Amino acid sequence: MRLEIEQHIIEIVRERRKSLPREGVRKLLKSLDADFTEANIKVGRDTLFNVLRKHQMLTLRKRTSARTTNSYHRFYKYNNIIKDVEVTRSNQVWVSDITYIRTVKGFCYLALITDMYSRKIVGYDLSDSLELKGCVRALNKAIYKAKNTNGLIHHSDRGIQYCSNQYTQILKRKKIDISMTEENHCYENAMAERVNGILKDEFYLDQTFDNVAHAKRAAKNAINLYNEIRLHLSLDYKTPNMVYKLSA
Repeated sequence: MRLEIEQHIIEIVRERRKSLPREGVRKLLKSLDADFTEANIKVGRDTLFNVLRKHQMLTLRKRTSARTTNSYHRFYKYNNIIKDVEVTRSNQVWVSDITYIRTVKGFCYLALITDMYSRKIVGYDLSDSLELKGCVRALNKAIYKAKNTNGLIHHSDRGIQYCSNQYTQILKRKKIDISMTEENHCYENAMAERVNGILKDEFYLDQTFDNVAHAKRAAKNAINLYNEIRLHLSLDYKTPNMVYKLSA
């Protein structure tokens, strides 16, 4: 009987992990609560952990890095104006960053804009170079979708893309305030860094793709799952899209 229950637990977890292959124990316990109840199975965190460990289904984290920030340039660097800001709604603060994606022929680069309150990725673009155009496309997508950007602050590192005249002029035309990390301290853009890590750790964007087109499909799928399905502890086990819609 015990083996049958274990097998049923494994089947339920495997079905969930078809969408979120690296979801950890705490979030699995929350997201699968209704499934376990329907199956008349009582599962606590320790039980689920032990079952997954026994069947070698615990998630492992990988940490790798590549430099995507060039802060040694002639453009003006703005101050960090969000340090003491209390974020209480969506479209109050956006955080931006660039992360690399590996392909067989080298790197491509994913520009992301995340809403700080809801954790929703509101704009993104993947291109085969670190040129400005990818960041601009991500920004324009975010602005178009948001429609109302009154009182919005855009926060980023001091990379040349974000400090460039073209990028900052878009923000100024939309009356979006500009904030940047000071002295290139990554902890001042911790949320953006965290989102990068989630996409790679939990949605397999840390693998090597055949080409840029393959990477683009994977990034689109990962971001959709992140926004629509992945539960966040910091959002009281809600998805970013749920929180964004409630407060935007």
